[in-house]
Amino acid sequence: MALRTVAVIARKGGAGKTTVSIHLALAAYLRGQRTLLADMDPQRSALEVFKARKRAGPDRMESTGAKLFALKTNAARQGVDTLVVDTPAGDEAEMASAIALSDLCVIVVRPTYLDIASALQSVEVVRRLRKAAVLVVNQAQSPRRGVELPAMERARRALELLGLPVCPVMLRTRAAYQNALERGFSVEESDDPIARQEIGELWRRIDQMVTANLMCAQSPVRPPVPEPATSRAG
Repeated sequence: MALRTVAVIARKGGAGKTTVSIHLALAAYLRGQRTLLADMDPQRSALEVFKARKRAGPDRMESTGAKLFALKTNAARQGVDTLVVDTPAGDEAEMASAIALSDLCVIVVRPTYLDIASALQSVEVVRRLRKAAVLVVNQAQSPRRGVELPAMERARRALELLGLPVCPVMLRTRAAYQNALERGFSVEESDDPIARQEIGELWRRIDQMVTANLMCAQSPVRPPVPEPATSRAG
């Protein structure tokens, strides 16, 4: 398997970028992939979370934009399957470094006006660098009686206007996420079946998108086949 790189980004602090990064890294690891989590956030929150983990897990390293290329190159040489990059919020230069080296950008956004407005700036960077990306809604309110709340529907419609795919899996506001992180776990290792299903489905979709992007990048570009010449009788 070729190295796949997923950059998790959020322009606005508090969107849950680190929570998503940790869960994606653990999702890949729990499925047997050799996984590396690169923590570019100056607070090193992802690394702090993993200090509480008492069982095996993905490899972790701190990094910066200047170090990321060398880290990725070394990871590929060592046979790492998946590299998840937790980028710093608000630092466009550092964020752009991660985006440029990614196979897929996961833009994490809460369903609020300010978060969606902030996400527009991230989308512009992704487009400028011509990278594939998906918008993932985090901390969404749960449906009532199986029906999405009007605020969630409005947020989804607003995100669709940004012109990037919006992941159909919303991560809901659940205590299970915080409880899991306190132990360095994923909710997939918890006893919350709904949260486990949520992250499992999110990873399935992210995994499919990364694989598809890599296949497209590796496909040789073939020149168009010319139409056969037709002879005309003089």
